[in-house]
Amino acid sequence: MLASIVRSEARSTTLRHLFRQPTSAAITPLRISAMAQTRKNSSLPAGYVEDKSKGPMLRFQESLPRLPVPTLEETAARYYQSLKPLLSPQELENSKKAIDAFIAPNGPGRKLQEKLVARREDPKHKNWLYEWWNDAAYLSYRDPVVPYVSYFYSHRDDRRRRDPAKRAAAITTAALEFKKMVDQGTLEPEYMKKLPICMDSYKWMFNASRVAAKPADYPVKFSADEHKYILAIRKNQFYKIYHEVGGKQLNTAELEQAFKRVYELAASRAPAVGALTSENRDVWTDARATLLSADPKNAKALEAIEASSFVVCLDDAAPVTLEERAHQYWHGDGQNRWYDKPLQFIVNDNGTSGFMGEHSMMDGTPTHRLNDFVNDVIFNNKLDFSDPSVRSNLPEPEAVKFTVTKEVQAEIDRAITDFSNVIGQHQLAVQAFQGYGKGLIKKFKCSPDAYVQMIIQLAYYKMYGKNRPTYESAATRRFQQGRTETCRSVSEASVAFCKAANDASVDDKTKVELFRKAIDSHLEYISAASDGKGVDRHLFGLKRLLEPNQEVPALYQDPAYGYSSSWYLSTSQLSSEFFNGYGWSQVIDQGFGIAYMINENSLNFNIVSKGLGSDRMSYYLNEAANDLRDLLTPTLEAPKSKL
Repeated sequence: MLASIVRSEARSTTLRHLFRQPTSAAITPLRISAMAQTRKNSSLPAGYVEDKSKGPMLRFQESLPRLPVPTLEETAARYYQSLKPLLSPQELENSKKAIDAFIAPNGPGRKLQEKLVARREDPKHKNWLYEWWNDAAYLSYRDPVVPYVSYFYSHRDDRRRRDPAKRAAAITTAALEFKKMVDQGTLEPEYMKKLPICMDSYKWMFNASRVAAKPADYPVKFSADEHKYILAIRKNQFYKIYHEVGGKQLNTAELEQAFKRVYELAASRAPAVGALTSENRDVWTDARATLLSADPKNAKALEAIEASSFVVCLDDAAPVTLEERAHQYWHGDGQNRWYDKPLQFIVNDNGTSGFMGEHSMMDGTPTHRLNDFVNDVIFNNKLDFSDPSVRSNLPEPEAVKFTVTKEVQAEIDRAITDFSNVIGQHQLAVQAFQGYGKGLIKKFKCSPDAYVQMIIQLAYYKMYGKNRPTYESAATRRFQQGRTETCRSVSEASVAFCKAANDASVDDKTKVELFRKAIDSHLEYISAASDGKGVDRHLFGLKRLLEPNQEVPALYQDPAYGYSSSWYLSTSQLSSEFFNGYGWSQVIDQGFGIAYMINENSLNFNIVSKGLGSDRMSYYLNEAANDLRDLLTPTLEAPKSKL
């Protein structure tokens, strides 16, 4: 029997994930940047035109190809293939009938396909999916952004800056350098497979915010020239720190002084207005109205927060273990935050730091590139952090104050209680696997990402004795306004491998052969998905074009459609040698969220579930990683003698 689905389709297909680079090795943003420098003056394929009037960052934007619409036959075949390892023979036969009826010459899919192709060709739409996806997957999504939409990075420790004010100042200095390149349009674009990719989402990075509204939230963007300040939050109190005074950016010493002053000013905890942003989006919308009606000054305070360049949260916490850090950056205490902001750097009292991102208008690679840049310039002294001069005319950090009536306080109290209840349902575990990393995986002649996907499949099989629908995020940023597509990681080949790997009667040679087939199958799907030829977005787009009273085609009523897009494993990779963790939530209550990093000599898994045993999954991931190493090590060529 197919498992019952407790979330709506919008929930089950809401991809609260960061995409990974669909290549044989993860490409960090800094490597992308280096590639960009070597590519910018070389020849590009026909159709790519540099418009230098748009500035370096956006010079290729208008010549990027549009997201394609696959043929019905392509999607039907790929969809059917993805169902084979998940369904019983009878269920598969029923699904085949629904698919055939959908794509028949007079089937409902034909008219929907014509409409979708027309939308793709309409000059009004740079990307036929963009508005639909932003709305359905994010802005209309009503569950709290934390923990369901937001994500985090945990930074490596900066041993030279244990003092939190020093750490916050260095991070801010580096982030402002990146901001300058984005604002001026001088940031070099990223490249994938030697082709420039879309940089459109960078406009939502700084001086931007999500705003709660019914029936859907909306994004706001403010002038960078008119809002030259960051927002510091300490003990639930908000302070503007102007990062440019008298036409000159504050140096690191001046920023450090400002942060120290915030620590002094915020001596005690204030009412946690920021907790309101942790609520269900409809509840927060109503609470926002209550906040605005309490005092006209509250509107100005809200705008001051939303218009800030970015946020630095100065937490009165001192996380040590990787799990403690993950909790601190993923959600914190639910109060010392403004969860609607796309960029929140977090600095703790012991100098540890991390980052929290809001996902609605921007996927993970831009913020990954930002955080990688920030840490790279700090750890490798690529910026001048040493200027000790502090101007005497710098303004004090400026308090952003709210009037909190008893009605507003009641909303805050409810938000704090609801946050505690939601977070309390989740279990997080971190598997910091030190046995090997990308270096050894490459010696096995494997795609590191596909290899780790098989670790995850094998771990799940060890825990449950079967494989279930799995999502991995694939990039479609080589298209205009491209975001992500689903890579369906479970294949007939991956299931065959998992079964063989757990069968002592199967010899190692056969297991290796099945493993290689599983890797090849994964690479085929994720490459197609990155080329805009995945299953899920196409079927989503076709369904979106149904008329209000039109009969829903059998394909969408088939239980297999809902089941196969219910992500029991929701996975994604972003890797950096400057991070010691990254992660986000599960998608469905019966599933796991597994974020992973593949570094040169280590693997890191962040495992989240609603009480399914994240610690047990962590154990099986460790066991699966060791099993694969033991299986493949004998296949390595013996080192040649120097004699």
